[in-house]
Amino acid sequence: MAIAPVTYGASTRPPRGDYSEAHDDYTCDQRWERYTADEHALYARLFERQVKQSRDQASDEFVASLAQLGAADRIPHFDAISKALRRATGWEVVAVPGLIPEHAFFSLMAQRRFPVTVWLRTPAEFDYIVEPDVFHDLYGHVPLLFNPVFADYMQAFGRGGLKAQGLQALEYLARLYWYTVEFGLIATERGLRVYGAGVLSSVGETQYALTSQKPQRLAFDLKRVLRTPYKIDDYQSTYFVVTSFDQLFAATAPDFSALYAEIAQQPALPIDTILQGETRYPPNASHATLA
Repeated sequence: MAIAPVTYGASTRPPRGDYSEAHDDYTCDQRWERYTADEHALYARLFERQVKQSRDQASDEFVASLAQLGAADRIPHFDAISKALRRATGWEVVAVPGLIPEHAFFSLMAQRRFPVTVWLRTPAEFDYIVEPDVFHDLYGHVPLLFNPVFADYMQAFGRGGLKAQGLQALEYLARLYWYTVEFGLIATERGLRVYGAGVLSSVGETQYALTSQKPQRLAFDLKRVLRTPYKIDDYQSTYFVVTSFDQLFAATAPDFSALYAEIAQQPALPIDTILQGETRYPPNASHATLA
């Protein structure tokens, strides 16, 4: 069975990755021996810079979990990471050629198998990458899988995705994943911090998300998130802010069946929309203001 490339969101760029070696479930072999010395060196530079930045800009939960990923002076073997993850939370990582369809992604997560892209960005993409690469996936996503609570949440998200597929509602759950797991911000006593992997793995977007005046930072509201499309080929123009992981977990624990039906009757909101009375967070502030 031929495996087709995949793209998400509003992007005009063709998908990236070699899908010719993928299996029917979109997994593939890592082929670690194919990485070049230059790619290992680039990965090490990315890791070193992001670790320094994460100490002051990432959520405490991420920083605490990052230490369990270990030092990285080269692209890690996925098997070694899986061995450590299985001991900690029962998860493992599996190689994929690039973006994969939502049903394949959620199926793997429901099995506690996290898909990690095999290719690495180019030096020209050091600060920003359009699609997830091996550094984005390993550095941005895998550390929190060592956290037992977050690990269970991610598996539940996978199971919810399979259910959403049967309800023709995968698009809504994909939006929730995008604005939380990928690009989520959290309010702390020290100001806004990042927990989303898409921001954490990008030096440029981390600075932008926390300090720029351009994007809007809105208080997390489940229905609002489900109605908001996203784009993948530029910095986000909207971020959603939770006050704690407990808030996020509580909001997403109930059965979404009735909610999907309700949202299906409402129009999608343009990405830059600001609704009257929405709570907005200024850059690097711990107190919100009303729109």
